[in-house]
Amino acid sequence: RHCTDIICCVIFIVVILGYIALGIVAWVHGDPRKVVYPTDSYGQFCGQRDTLNENKTILFYFNILKCASPVVLINLQCPTTQLCVSKCPDRFATYIDVQASYRYRPDQWNYFRQFCKPGFNNPRKSVAQVLRDEDCPSMIIPSRPFLKRCFPDFSTKNGVLTVANQTTFKDGRGKTRNVTDLREAANGINNVLDARSVGMKIFEDYAISWYWILIGLFIAMMLSLLFLVLLRFTAGVLFWIFIFGVIGIIGYGIWHCYWEYDHLKGIPGSDLTVYDIGFQTDFKVYLQLRQTWLAFMIILCGVEVIIILMLIFLRNRIRIAIALLKEGSRAIGYIMSTLFYPIFTFLLIAVCISYWAVTAVFLATSGEPVYKVMANQTLCKYANLTCDPETFNTTNVTKLCPGAQCTFAFYGGESLYHKYIFIFQLVNAFVFLWLVNFAIALGQCTLAGAFASYYWAYRKPADIPLWPLFSSFGRAIRYHTGSLAFGALILAIVQLFRVILEYLDHKLKGTQNSFTRFLLCCLKCCFWCLEKFLKFINRNAYIMIAIYGKNFCTSAKEAFFLLMRNVVRVAVLDKVTDFLLFLGKILVAGGVGVLAFFFFTQRIPVFAKEVPMLNYYWVPLLTIIIGSYLVAHGFFSVYAMCVDTLFLCFCEDLERNDGSTAKPYFMSASLHRILGKKKLSPKKA
Repeated sequence: RHCTDIICCVIFIVVILGYIALGIVAWVHGDPRKVVYPTDSYGQFCGQRDTLNENKTILFYFNILKCASPVVLINLQCPTTQLCVSKCPDRFATYIDVQASYRYRPDQWNYFRQFCKPGFNNPRKSVAQVLRDEDCPSMIIPSRPFLKRCFPDFSTKNGVLTVANQTTFKDGRGKTRNVTDLREAANGINNVLDARSVGMKIFEDYAISWYWILIGLFIAMMLSLLFLVLLRFTAGVLFWIFIFGVIGIIGYGIWHCYWEYDHLKGIPGSDLTVYDIGFQTDFKVYLQLRQTWLAFMIILCGVEVIIILMLIFLRNRIRIAIALLKEGSRAIGYIMSTLFYPIFTFLLIAVCISYWAVTAVFLATSGEPVYKVMANQTLCKYANLTCDPETFNTTNVTKLCPGAQCTFAFYGGESLYHKYIFIFQLVNAFVFLWLVNFAIALGQCTLAGAFASYYWAYRKPADIPLWPLFSSFGRAIRYHTGSLAFGALILAIVQLFRVILEYLDHKLKGTQNSFTRFLLCCLKCCFWCLEKFLKFINRNAYIMIAIYGKNFCTSAKEAFFLLMRNVVRVAVLDKVTDFLLFLGKILVAGGVGVLAFFFFTQRIPVFAKEVPMLNYYWVPLLTIIIGSYLVAHGFFSVYAMCVDTLFLCFCEDLERNDGSTAKPYFMSASLHRILGKKKLSPKKA
């Protein structure tokens, strides 16, 4: 053994160190409290202790129409002045109306000015100047707090969207607008409120039933282990039962088609052709034609003949596939620790996901309030330049540009770091994909090394090395980190392109023309196929790396050509394995799901008193079904890796050895009997 793909290993380590540095920089600049707690235009948290906002826990938007959606609001990216208030507005009002009536209705002004900037109390100031300086909002509308932010209080009356039973409102700029203009600014808020209520009930159900959920997942784990053990004895039986069942069903279909064809004989109109009656929206019409049933019978006969011929000509390869499945079950029986390795892979991926999510949140909350000079651009050279509201009044800008104000523009920043936050998010996503694929590659290479040590043991299990799983893991980390990182890098690049295409498709939806949609669809399809192909190549390359210790490119090339020389065996083994493992997943998830359904619906008398009182019994039920499927998938992924490794070893064994004393086969006796070759040379004692 020697180190492989050293350059990629060095690059991978440097990237990890850079990723850690990116996380540290994001943690220094970011503040995730912005996601939970709103901040005003001065960067102060609403409700923060020992500040002027201590009793003002809700965020108010001067012009909510500038906010595109609730997601934009929650992410603090709404380009309007934001103010902390103690409560949301409960009435319609405009600054124009309040200013006109403040002399004889001072209560209206006192109410309205609580939504103005702190300290502003000059109702005589002209409307144009107030709106220019953003001292007060042009309007207020009835709102209610959600996520500590004021949103329009929408309701539906006779199918019409309203706010406080009104369908129109004054925007404070001399126009009357429809409340539907507010819909985009607060799209889906009512649905989210309903979802919050449902979410609380679901959380309560989990708090009550978590114990029974764990019991259900434990039962799923035991059933998965039992199924893998039984495959050693039942793989062939299950497969042939399925095959003959399919043949029988198709045979019944042929008989039924012939019966319908013969039954329609002599009935008026049944001898017409499909061409004669043309296209009909009622497809039952076609079932009244003899020609339809004749076509069905011919198609089913063709399928039946193809299946029978495939069984005749591929019977030996099917027997090899079944023998490899049994051998895989036997190998796992000798190396039981491999069944629990997916837990380690899961923990690695969980760490990667957690680090990526935390870094993404800190990057997204790195923005600071940016203020710019608001003035007449034709007269003031400082217009749209950044400014500091704390020192603005002491600068010469107010003298050179009368009426200029330092107002909030957006959340972000103009430093080098803030300008490249989007690039940092892409880097965060790319390295995340790379690390996840590396964790998966490490698991595949480790398992492949363990199962290869089983196959190449001349006397099984006596020659199997001690602790094969840990030895394989050590070899993979010590010698082949670079090769695994190289394979993971290629896959991560393709996946990043797929993510970008999905993002573009989402952003351009509704505005793209037919050619753009077609082009995006073709690109998405091509990259999906490329990702599937690369996963297949990488998986087998990792197996060859585990066996021979060569670099990634050499291992991928040798694995590819080895598989191409045995392409029929590959196809047969792949389909047989897929069927049996899919059957196992369905049996485990379905069996545990049925048991959970009878338990939570109190249909098991013995446990009727133990059933917890739930808001939705489907919450733990679906959790158990999905969890059982994932548990079964975790165990069966080990089995699939075992079968793939044994198959490549089997192909290598056939090409490198001939069964003689000098070159004995390492395959099991059952595989050797199926091949019908020379007898195995006597194994040394």
